[in-house]
Amino acid sequence: MKRILDVASMRSSDEAAIAAGTPGRVLMGRAGEAIFRAAEWRAPAAVVCGKGNNGGDGCALAVCMADAGIPCTLILPGGPLSPDAEAWREECRRRSVPEQSWAETESLAGFESVADCIFGTGFRGKAEGEAARMIRLINGSGAFVVSADINSGLNGDSGLAETAVRSDLTVSVGWFQPGHFLNRAMDLMGRKVNREIGIPPLGPDRRLMEAEDAAELFPPRAHFANKGTYGYIGLIGGSLRYSGAIRLASAANAAMRAGAGVVRAGVPGSLCGALIPLMLESTLFPLSDGEEGLQFRREEWEEMIRGLRVIALGMGMGNGDAVREGLAFLTEAYSGTLIIDADGLNALAGMLREKPDMLKRAACRILLTPHPGEFSRLTGAGIPEIQRDGLRLAERFAREHGVTVLLKGPATIVTDGTETWLTDRGCPGMATAGSGDVLSGILAAACAGQAPLPRAAAAGAWIAGRAGEMAGARMGDISMTAGDTVQAIPEAVRELRGEPA
Repeated sequence: MKRILDVASMRSSDEAAIAAGTPGRVLMGRAGEAIFRAAEWRAPAAVVCGKGNNGGDGCALAVCMADAGIPCTLILPGGPLSPDAEAWREECRRRSVPEQSWAETESLAGFESVADCIFGTGFRGKAEGEAARMIRLINGSGAFVVSADINSGLNGDSGLAETAVRSDLTVSVGWFQPGHFLNRAMDLMGRKVNREIGIPPLGPDRRLMEAEDAAELFPPRAHFANKGTYGYIGLIGGSLRYSGAIRLASAANAAMRAGAGVVRAGVPGSLCGALIPLMLESTLFPLSDGEEGLQFRREEWEEMIRGLRVIALGMGMGNGDAVREGLAFLTEAYSGTLIIDADGLNALAGMLREKPDMLKRAACRILLTPHPGEFSRLTGAGIPEIQRDGLRLAERFAREHGVTVLLKGPATIVTDGTETWLTDRGCPGMATAGSGDVLSGILAAACAGQAPLPRAAAAGAWIAGRAGEMAGARMGDISMTAGDTVQAIPEAVRELRGEPA
């Protein structure tokens, strides 16, 4: 688990460290050394600096290179740097590190390594003018590119950018920021690492879900146990019109692969014949349906949910009245954990307009799993706003409604408004039909234990993402399907637990 600080919190943490007695110049030196030690540098190297503290980190990095005997050149924007950066620039001059200006740099060809130290995590807006030109030169250099702290041009809070450095390695200094994971970050960073330099973290409780964190939710199983030990979970969904049979089967298979003891699938009765050959390990509970699809019968739903620890609702259900009636029933009558996905979220968006407090008054723990479009319908925020500020919006919605939100994206945000996790596993091939249903099945299994809901959901997202990565490695990002992710779940779990393949 690593802490994640937004830009304002990182700035406050940095200021607090300085106020506590560590000079900014010393922190800059530590940053330069941390960046130097994180990479295998190829000579000759270029260190492209900006005017601010990120440029100062670059000057400190160049000192480390010079002391290690690695030929390097400082490439500077012209004019004075910040006072601390000027001090490290003077150390470079003492070591006869050559300098050249941005203005006289027409190409970075010939350099084997390039350190990107133009902008830090506090960058806002878009890179323009000479800065944008230097970013393009870095991207076209063909060199091994290392970005100091964050890729120049990338927003440290949102991970959005128009023009930004593409790095082979990004070395976050102090603590990760949300922009290291969200939106465009994963497309711009080949690999990222964090290096602490003695700055105590201040700010909201936000963390990165890592393998060791997820592994705690998948401990070895005792011989003195049975299927009930690991939870009866329910999946409610499916409709003929929306190919719900296949999608619900994927969710059920994912839940079994992720460790559920028993999966009970509540489906329209007319779909049971199609599902029987697809769900060999799960049990089917036929629900009334007719020409208009699923029909809500309270007595059936009461029997359906009896004894279930977790229920996931919404996969392939369509938009009939039964979805809203069933959702209202569960929030009032069910006392376990309710995962609302897909068509359940679409129904919920309308219901909240009529009863804004329905989630807060619910009898059950609730996990919502929207993608940005669904979250837009829930909140009224536009998708561009969600991309810019999804972390804060998810935290605010979770607090206001007393729920946990899992907001899907290149990185997954999981929050109850107080405790927030980011999960950065997954691959582009998971942008395919059914991936959300697979995630819901895994989440249902992961949330059947005793772990706090945000942590359990983040661990489930980690498993889904890692399984997707393994499926993508075998099938390719174009050809993989959600079913390939299901088949890779056992491999992901074994790897997580350190078991041989």
